Amino acid sequence: MELLQAQNGLAGSITVPADKSISHRSIMFGALATGQTTIKNFLRAQDCLSTLNAFKKLGVPISDDGTTITVTGVGFSGLKKSQSDIDVGNSGTTIRLMMGILAGQNFTTTLFGDDSLNKRPMQRVMTPLQQMGATLTGKASSEFPPITIQGTKELLAIDYQMPVASAQVKSAIIFAALQAKGTSTIIEKEISRNHTEEMIRQFGGEITTNGRKITLTGPQTLVGQNVVVPGDISSAAFFLVAAAITPNSQLHLKNVGMNPTRTGIIDVLKQMGANLTIENLDTNNQAADLKIETSALHSTIIKGEIIPRLIDELPIIALLATQASGQTIIKDAEELKVKETNRIDATAAELKKMGADITPTEDGLIINGPTPLKGAKVSSRGDHRIGMMLQIAALIATGTTMLQQPEAINISYPDFFQDIKKIIVGEHHE
Repeated sequence: MELLQAQNGLAGSITVPADKSISHRSIMFGALATGQTTIKNFLRAQDCLSTLNAFKKLGVPISDDGTTITVTGVGFSGLKKSQSDIDVGNSGTTIRLMMGILAGQNFTTTLFGDDSLNKRPMQRVMTPLQQMGATLTGKASSEFPPITIQGTKELLAIDYQMPVASAQVKSAIIFAALQAKGTSTIIEKEISRNHTEEMIRQFGGEITTNGRKITLTGPQTLVGQNVVVPGDISSAAFFLVAAAITPNSQLHLKNVGMNPTRTGIIDVLKQMGANLTIENLDTNNQAADLKIETSALHSTIIKGEIIPRLIDELPIIALLATQASGQTIIKDAEELKVKETNRIDATAAELKKMGADITPTEDGLIINGPTPLKGAKVSSRGDHRIGMMLQIAALIATGTTMLQQPEAINISYPDFFQDIKKIIVGEHHE
């Protein structure tokens, strides 16, 4: 498809889709709690619906009237064996967190996904859960899905030093530890997003965090809650960068999630000189409105402990860096190689087609700017974040940009192109 351009700038306000991480977990916690959980502003995208459908297959009553999702919790002991294998689609969050949940159940479940998911590594989750007493096997005894989980009601507590910084792996261990007898300790490699820990507290559970050390004692009982999901900062990132790099632009973004473990993109924009204001901060729901306008940007170095706080934003940050003066270096981001695509190579290759001066490294990217971008034939490579990043690049490129596999964007943001159209100055709005 032909991508949109913004010759006259961007203006207006956008409410970005609901947070994907919190949407997934709201269903999981609602199912595992006792009593009723209501969820407002749930992200009805393919990945989150995979989680919703998985719990329906495990016998959890879930209804959706289009505004509110109501989950009638069955507790950890109320899940039932699925009548068939569970399809989790493209969702790494669904499969990894469910492995931890199913580890404590006294039945066997097989989880499988699409072609892309079935190439993503699962040993990092299988190892700690096996140490806790569950039996997990991948396809042909490998670490790749389909994964069969033979759970046990006798899960053991664990002391585990994480070899990778991953919120998904950590969350899987936490879900298992909530069902295990005794006290589990998890030591993170770097502090990663903490939605699971926050939601345990919200649902009446107990968990202690002290720097990179997490402690919890099981088994625990959770209680149903009313959840309002904030907007996803990973989706907001595309509009923040769009306004910063497109001349004559000013955008307002409403109800954006501001969990500190996720706001690395805000820190990087500020480091690079972006004209960004935070308004109407709501500390209870960790959300705020953001105002951003065209900015004179300069380069920066992005590495170390900030990386887990912006891992999903690195493709769009790479685009931001193409419009900043000087050399921007991204490192310590090896985790990008095992996302929906190898995002290091995909980001570099696709932006190079458009004239960017960008070089992939073993653990990141080196970008020299500013460079003018020109239209090209590019591909999402089946990765939603690469596809959206390329549309933002096309806004400021000269000539026509054609995107192959645009449908990948539906994974997290089905209305993305319509929302872009709404904010382009001079576009005909339906």
